[in-house]
Amino acid sequence: MSYIVDFKNVSTVGLESSPVVEALSGLRAHEARYFMNKYKHEFTVVPASESKETLDYVNQILKERDIEFAAKPLETSRFQVENIKFTYVFYEDGLAVNVMYTVDDPKKRAVGFKLSEGMEIPKELEEKFKFARQKSKLAGTIRGSYFVIKGEY
Repeated sequence: MSYIVDFKNVSTVGLESSPVVEALSGLRAHEARYFMNKYKHEFTVVPASESKETLDYVNQILKERDIEFAAKPLETSRFQVENIKFTYVFYEDGLAVNVMYTVDDPKKRAVGFKLSEGMEIPKELEEKFKFARQKSKLAGTIRGSYFVIKGEY
């Protein structure tokens, strides 16, 4: 069942099993606010148990860098605004992975990683990526990194 993320009244719905549930809920709300402000798009998530195709898509792209997360995926989101396809996976440990894939410009395709406040850097990422910090009223301090997608998906 899908759920429209409310960034005014942050809810933990769907993320309750996370040890950093408040920070992860704030991170999800932070993303929802961004898409509403920039694109007037409602950010909707579905349980990972109903998202096999979306999870397979993200995992296929992560294989470019030999990344496979041990953490359990809780929710996903997949949509297109303008010429960009966006895919999100929110993991139980507090990690959010997003794929930004422009339909018509191969130079603007990337995978982003955002870490919820209070979580450790996943061992799958700690050796390979440097993280920048970003402050958010909804999510506290978010640490983020990314890589450019080389293949066609």
